[in-house]
Amino acid sequence: MSTTTTRTDTYLQQASDFSAHNYKPLPVVLERGEGCWVWDVEGKKYLDMLAAYSAVNQGHRHPRIIAAAKAQMDRITLTSRAFHNDQMGPFLERLCEVTGFEKALPMNTGAEAVETAIKMVRKWGYEVKGVPEGQAEIIVCSGNFHGRTTTIVSFSDDDQYRNGFGPFTPGFRIVPYGDAAAFEKAITPNTVGFLVEPVQGEGGVIVPVDGYLGCTRDLCREHGIAFMADEIQSGLGRTGRMFACDWEDVRPDVLIVGKALGGGVYPVSAAIADSEFMDVFHPGDHGSTFGGNPLGAAVGLASLDVLIEENLVEKSDTLGQWFRGELQKIESPHVKEVRGKGLMIGVEIKAESGPARPFCEALQLRGILAKETDRQVIRFAPPLVIRKETLEWVLGEVAEVLR
Repeated sequence: MSTTTTRTDTYLQQASDFSAHNYKPLPVVLERGEGCWVWDVEGKKYLDMLAAYSAVNQGHRHPRIIAAAKAQMDRITLTSRAFHNDQMGPFLERLCEVTGFEKALPMNTGAEAVETAIKMVRKWGYEVKGVPEGQAEIIVCSGNFHGRTTTIVSFSDDDQYRNGFGPFTPGFRIVPYGDAAAFEKAITPNTVGFLVEPVQGEGGVIVPVDGYLGCTRDLCREHGIAFMADEIQSGLGRTGRMFACDWEDVRPDVLIVGKALGGGVYPVSAAIADSEFMDVFHPGDHGSTFGGNPLGAAVGLASLDVLIEENLVEKSDTLGQWFRGELQKIESPHVKEVRGKGLMIGVEIKAESGPARPFCEALQLRGILAKETDRQVIRFAPPLVIRKETLEWVLGEVAEVLR
């Protein structure tokens, strides 16, 4: 008996044959997107409830962002940092205006921005704080996810992120997330920075107890430590504030942004700080061929303007509170907890019910694309342009799956 090979089968086989098997995506092949909707190669329509891990906060192919990209592509796309371009300055000025800092160093990926922040704070520790050369320490949190470079996985406590990739970079201490007392106990005279996610995304959408960010920020001030907020996933409106730190009126010393800064169109990231920290860099200390390129800068500027002028931050707050509350009302024998802030929501599945992936696979069959994180958690993080009536439909489908 003959079998029919679909377009999906063909693409899945190509990926299996020619790509490293470093991901295990859901078996759907997407070819088009608009707003909060995507279509696969068979023509089936899905609701995107992941938003590319919050990189598509403004929605797929937002017209203003696409227009900015197309206009810049008709002019010049890359100059390298060997020369100036007319887009980087206006972009960085707007980024500093939005974030309230004096300077920004543009990069491409989130991991690059984290590495930039680490280098900045270490050098600040040596040149400004006076830590002996080679002895600077940065405190990080258990369950962290800041990227996948060799230095960053050096301070992960997830065995899979580390296995086979040593030797590891020294200079980091891990403390329990959400435990300010443990953080204070870990401080030494050589501590130069505290790197923290205000909400842990890959760790399972973990929200720290109220007051944690403020308390650790105060301890950093008391001990002369740089408070480094990784807002790559939680920032730019995702949690119902421009940045998740804003929930506690915490201003970090170093702010790390990415993902939605590129509007789902182009990779754009940045490490942002005041001159005290940024001025430790001198020509030749650090760089990136594509960092601050004119195409990325034009896209980044448009992405910020869309977030602000279309009130997407406020929308995330209002819709997120309502959606999380409705999810909590669903009676399910499988759900342990529903948590989150804004439109960054995690539904934790009880261990005895198995992992979260089968629930995500069931949602895919119903036209909803979500992805598990930390094995037991279904993450719901749709584009911030989503409408309430769309989420009302989602609730009915999710309830059927969870029950």
